[in-house]
Amino acid sequence: MKHDNRIHRKTLIVSIVLIAFAIVFMAPIIWMFNISLLKRADVFKVPLVWFPFPLQWANYWKAMTSTPFFQYFANTLFISVLSIVGEILSCSLVAFSFSRLRWKGRDALFLVVLATMMLPKSMTMIPVFVIFSHLHLINTYVPLVLPHFFGFPFYIFLMRQFFIGMPKSMDEAARIDGCGVLTIYARIIMPLSKPVIGIVAIQVFRDVWNDFINPLLYLNDIKKWTLTLWLQSFQQDFTVDWTQLMSASVITTVPVLLLFFMAQKYFMQDIVFTGVKE
Repeated sequence: MKHDNRIHRKTLIVSIVLIAFAIVFMAPIIWMFNISLLKRADVFKVPLVWFPFPLQWANYWKAMTSTPFFQYFANTLFISVLSIVGEILSCSLVAFSFSRLRWKGRDALFLVVLATMMLPKSMTMIPVFVIFSHLHLINTYVPLVLPHFFGFPFYIFLMRQFFIGMPKSMDEAARIDGCGVLTIYARIIMPLSKPVIGIVAIQVFRDVWNDFINPLLYLNDIKKWTLTLWLQSFQQDFTVDWTQLMSASVITTVPVLLLFFMAQKYFMQDIVFTGVKE
């Protein structure tokens, strides 16, 4: 009985600590949502208004109709989807080569790929911009999408580690049946790699959806703006409509949260699958 009581006490303490941390991390989101439902005059009211009444749901409608929100949403979604496709295709092919094929210099080249992770993005930003400028691709979506079709070192590493955990006997059995390398990749490896594909898709979507620097550098036409540039437009030179800005922030946050909860099962599958060894 005493042992059971100790276990219950430890479980209770751990639960209380986790709930406290959850509240701390959720506080900014809760406050953002709270401000989005306030009247503009109540934003800086003292004491703080934690429970707005009446709820100003019209702030969301104003934020979406005062500017071409749906155009910006479509632009961002288009860039995000193409980026996900490019990243998964390129990283999986490279990871497949590093993990399932044998060729001279494979391990050394893999170390070079990992070494590129140490290069800060600020070092390559200007040279890449100059290249796209000479190619006359400024104010197009090409600079925002094309780099994702050349792979990202971390995602290559992540997929390689996942592919290594798959039994090599599957490849051997497929070769006996007459399957080539690309057939093994497309019909065996990729269908079994949904967990890691889901993780990469979520990460890429989050990074591209929230990217501000690259659209700011390459997009000059206001009709081609993304949602991050749209959020910046709510901050005027001397005034900021915080209610509409927070409403717009909530709107742009919802797709990322929905995608995370929809693909959450892939994280659990990844944990389970990593226990499979040859």
